[in-house]
Amino acid sequence: MISPAIPTRQRIISAAAKLFYNEGIRSVSVDAVAEEAGVTKRTLYYHFASKDDLIGAYLEARDQPNLALFKRWYAETTGEPADKVQGIFRNLARAARHPKWKGCGFLRTSAELVNMPGHPAMKVGIEHKKRVEAWLRVRFEAAGIKAEAPQLARQIVLLLDGSFAVVLLHRDPTYMEAAGEAAGSLIRAATANANA
Repeated sequence: MISPAIPTRQRIISAAAKLFYNEGIRSVSVDAVAEEAGVTKRTLYYHFASKDDLIGAYLEARDQPNLALFKRWYAETTGEPADKVQGIFRNLARAARHPKWKGCGFLRTSAELVNMPGHPAMKVGIEHKKRVEAWLRVRFEAAGIKAEAPQLARQIVLLLDGSFAVVLLHRDPTYMEAAGEAAGSLIRAATANANA
């Protein structure tokens, strides 16, 4: 159970995050979230109009921490942008080796809601992926890769998301490391073109 010292809304989101990430959004009931949060169902509905709103809030709560983690891994890795992006993939592969790792919460949620494009969580997921792409584009532009930065950022996001999916399927983090090597190759080629 989550500590009652945490504000009620945050307790509910934390409980939902734990259950949704571990079990999937469709298999977790509002009753289960309320019980995990130590609140009544009525209290939960006081803070969230529907389960859909709660799912959206769960992903919103993951947005900035996930992006901050990518930024930290990028900053902590020495070398050129290619090395730094590969550092993100290496750290993701390390995380994927943990027995409780279940992939990208944004992608898993979008798979469960594939027939509901207007769902609040789908909108949050789209915005999160756009933020990651925009952040990468800015990093590449700052490194002098101006003309190719938008396309390069999109390619790296595709490699990230593809590696999440394949590692989840195979349970083999070396796929993420291979995606990181591909990302590094793309960035090095773009850097060479920019310097030519």
